[in-house]
Amino acid sequence: MQRLKIEHLTKTYPNGVRALQDVSLEIGNGMFGLLGPNGAGKSSLMKILATLLQPDSGAVFLDGTDIGKNPYFLRSKLGYLPQDFGVYPKISAVQLLDHLAVLKGIANKEDRKQQVQALLQQTNLFENRRQAVSTFSGGMRQRFGIAQALLGNPQLIIADEPTAGLDPKERNRFHDLLSEIGEKVIVLLSTHIVEDVHDLCPEMAVLTGGKLILKGKPSALTEKLAGRVWQKMVSKEALSILQAHSHVISTRFIHGSTQVHVLSETKPDSGFQPVEPSLEDVYFSTLTGSRQPGRGQFL
Repeated sequence: MQRLKIEHLTKTYPNGVRALQDVSLEIGNGMFGLLGPNGAGKSSLMKILATLLQPDSGAVFLDGTDIGKNPYFLRSKLGYLPQDFGVYPKISAVQLLDHLAVLKGIANKEDRKQQVQALLQQTNLFENRRQAVSTFSGGMRQRFGIAQALLGNPQLIIADEPTAGLDPKERNRFHDLLSEIGEKVIVLLSTHIVEDVHDLCPEMAVLTGGKLILKGKPSALTEKLAGRVWQKMVSKEALSILQAHSHVISTRFIHGSTQVHVLSETKPDSGFQPVEPSLEDVYFSTLTGSRQPGRGQFL
C-alpha cells in the first residue's frame, strides 16, 4: 500500500503571496479530496507534489522516499492531470498518447500499443482514436487527460480541478472513471466543487488561504453538524440583519427569496426549521469560521 506524506510545506511567491503555510497531510490508497476556493493554494500544492515547483521549506515523502531529494522516483510513479494541458494541433488521440508513452519511458513498441489501446477503451475514446485531440469536447479532453495520466501504471495520480466546466453527463462518466482508478492507487482530487468530494472521496481536507483548516471523513464531519443547521426563506433586507447577528453558512436565491442556512446550537428564531446537514454545510461553515476568528472552527 502506497503512502504519501506531506510535512510542513510552505511556499511564498516573489510578489509576497503566501500560497502555503505549514501544510501537513498523510494520504493512503484511494480517493482523497482536497477542497478549497479559488486561490486557496491547491494548485501550488499540486505542483509541488508533481515536482514542478519547489517549496520554501518542508518535505514530501512517497513510500518513505523524499521526493525533493529524489524527484525522478516520484515522476516514475506519477500520473498528473493539470487544470489545463496543451495538445499538438492536428495530431490524433492515438498518436499523441503513443508519443506521451514514449516520453514516459515505455520503450517497447508492442507494450505501448497494448497500453494505449487499453486506455482508449477504458476512457471510452477508442472510437475517436483517429480524431485530433484539439477538436475534442471538454469532457472528451478530460478523459484523454486521464488516459495520459494512467500511462506507465502510476501509483500516485493528481487531478487538479478535473470536472470544472463539464456537463452533468460527462461529470458522472468522469466520476465513474476516477472511482475505478482509485481502488488500487492514491488519487488526490483537488477541487472547489463540493459534490465531487461527496460523491468520490472517503477522506478529505479543506485548504484556504494556504492553510489546512479541516481534515477527516466526509460522513463523520457531516455528522458533527447534526442538529446545528437551520434553514429559512428570507428577504434581502432580512438577510442583512441575519448576517450581522448569526453565523450564516450559505445563501441561495430561489424564486425571488433567499434560502439561508445558519449554524446554531439552538433554534435562531421561530421561522427556522432544522435540516439534515450536508457536506456543503461542512465546507461553508468551515470557511466562514476561518474568516471569523472570534467564532473559531465549528467542527
